[in-house]
Amino acid sequence: MQEPKKEDNRPKRRHIFLRIDSWIDSTVWNAGFRLAEWWEDTTIFFRRFRVRGWKRAVFEVLGEAATWGTAGSVLMLALALPAFEETKGNWRAQSDFAVTFLDRYGNEIGHRGIIHEDSVPIDELPDHLIKAVLATEDRRFFDHWGIDFLGLARAMTENARAGGVVQGGSTLTQQLAKNLFLSNERTIERKIKEAFLAVWLESNLSKKEILGLYLDRAYMGGGTFGAAAAAQFYFGKAITDISLAESAMLAGLFKAPARYAPHVNLPAARGRANEVLTNMVQGGLMTEGQVIAARLNPATVVDRAQVKAPDFFLDWAFEEVQRIAAPFAQHSLIVRTTIDMGLQHAAEDSVESSLRQYGESYEVKQGALVMVENGGAVRAMVGGRDYGESQFNRATRALRQPGSSFKVYTYAAAMEKGMTPETVVVDAPITWRGWSPQNYARKYAGRITLMNALARSINTIPVRLAKDKLGTEIIAATAKRMGVETPIRTDKTMPLGTSEVTVLDQATAYAVFPAGGLQSRRHGISQILNYDGDILYDFGRDAPQAQRVLSEQAVSSMNRILTQIPVMGTARRAALDNGIVTGGKTGTTQAYRDAWFIGFTGDYTTAVWFGNDDYTSTNEMTGGSLPAMTFKRLMDYAEQGIEHRAIPGIDNPLPDATTKPAEVADAKPDENALPPLVRPRSLSAEVTRLLKAIGATFEKASPLKAPEKNSGRVAVLETPPASATSD
Repeated sequence: MQEPKKEDNRPKRRHIFLRIDSWIDSTVWNAGFRLAEWWEDTTIFFRRFRVRGWKRAVFEVLGEAATWGTAGSVLMLALALPAFEETKGNWRAQSDFAVTFLDRYGNEIGHRGIIHEDSVPIDELPDHLIKAVLATEDRRFFDHWGIDFLGLARAMTENARAGGVVQGGSTLTQQLAKNLFLSNERTIERKIKEAFLAVWLESNLSKKEILGLYLDRAYMGGGTFGAAAAAQFYFGKAITDISLAESAMLAGLFKAPARYAPHVNLPAARGRANEVLTNMVQGGLMTEGQVIAARLNPATVVDRAQVKAPDFFLDWAFEEVQRIAAPFAQHSLIVRTTIDMGLQHAAEDSVESSLRQYGESYEVKQGALVMVENGGAVRAMVGGRDYGESQFNRATRALRQPGSSFKVYTYAAAMEKGMTPETVVVDAPITWRGWSPQNYARKYAGRITLMNALARSINTIPVRLAKDKLGTEIIAATAKRMGVETPIRTDKTMPLGTSEVTVLDQATAYAVFPAGGLQSRRHGISQILNYDGDILYDFGRDAPQAQRVLSEQAVSSMNRILTQIPVMGTARRAALDNGIVTGGKTGTTQAYRDAWFIGFTGDYTTAVWFGNDDYTSTNEMTGGSLPAMTFKRLMDYAEQGIEHRAIPGIDNPLPDATTKPAEVADAKPDENALPPLVRPRSLSAEVTRLLKAIGATFEKASPLKAPEKNSGRVAVLETPPASATSD
């Protein structure tokens, strides 16, 4: 029997695909048709809202305003985010600390933080003090929301009439925002942050809290912070007991504490206080009859010796204390620092003398300096020309291009790779990633040793080393190991010093060379004690041991090169008069914006920088001019009467005790050199050793007498004999 044929399913499958295709076509067509119908209905609906004539102009303006308002909101949010980053930390932490600072010998040198016993609630302050502050600093304080647009417009009008800046537009809240979160650096970025932070403060604090913080945190001259501390310092009385005349004098300090500090310039302070009284009358806060007695009987101040506090150093040391002491249960502390006030005064005098003598001719207005003793103790710090005018610490916070002074990290990395000062390289045109660096004189020396290349600060050599031998990552890692804490960019121009660093970075890193390749262990805090005399922290006990960051061969090679730069290189003005061997490197950035010299002996490393805050060019000032001269003036002073230490890897590094080296004795005097600082004594080596031993004993000793907490101020600790301070 024959089997039936299987049914062919192919026609059925074709029918299914045709149906699917038909459904897709009809669905898409229907969707398009309905969309067109909806669009037509929508268009017809909105036609009824179409306006003409003057109404259309109004709606066009509103539409544009909405568009630009949305764009502006996005822009404001982008600008506000960096400002609000400043508020992430515990910005009230300063109020948790009350710190009394001592120098290396135990003498009291200043206070930081809020002294809780002196801080007075805003409700207990004299009414005339509040009125004096508001009349002078922010008359519309209770009417604005952080930014006073009416006051800003008035200030701009007055400044335009006067042809200069006679009024400021910043509110009291903006000034508090700057004091709490920002620096005094004059940049657009800072002003934008300041405005947003002022609004943030107004949103998170009451007016009373803002005013109280402002009166507690503002710098008032004489090393004092806050109106309560200033009342004690200038008038010797509690702030609750001050008179109207004294309130006016305190209120006048907020504008320029250095200029109007009464213990420095009493006539200027009284003149400023008289202006404050006038402001109170003009602002309707007091009548002329109420202030006439204060005009006729101006405030008198306590006679105080003009001992200048190392304020830039204290600001940095206070940050270090907060970092170290954060885990401690007690935050009312006594801190023994590493600063040597003799060297500090000499450093300040050196920078100020340089600027006074040559600032105008070189068109430079600012300088900074850090001095580190071999072992890491910071002995002196100058963060700017005048702390009263600007509390911005240029030694620790200003990021400036180091120029050729950065080349030492490239050469140190090369020495780690086995090269020596006698290694021959080629000084010739070079192009790297489309960049062709030029030498300063636009000439090339051909075959040259690394010693001559660094001494003459030739630009092509570090670039060639980075390109062919090292790579920028290795150079950056070397700088980091040596102590540069600022993030380093690793682009192709980095070997010539285009990545910004701080003066403190440079002093820390260069101090590795006299330390024999070990970490310099830079520090400003020797001990932290509580009021009972218990040692909570001791650097010698608690700090980690120094680690080796450069091999002995590499550091010996670098020292051989760097000690030739003051002899035959770009830093001849840095050579010391006493014949002590000095090493170091100059640095000058593009368009002469920054000039550096970082130098060292076996005893000290000192980094010097000069430039302008607004980054304008100087008048062709190089690192071998004013920075090198300033270094020499300070180091000639610092190296007198001490037992000198040798620079590792240098033969005969110390001067003869009886004769002066011929090359120094026969040298022609530099007509542009600064006059030397002279110490009032010169001691023999044996006496010096004895005094150093005594000084070391006192540095390690606990205070002999703990201060009492009765008055809110800290008593001065007993100090070693005067002879111990000679080192």
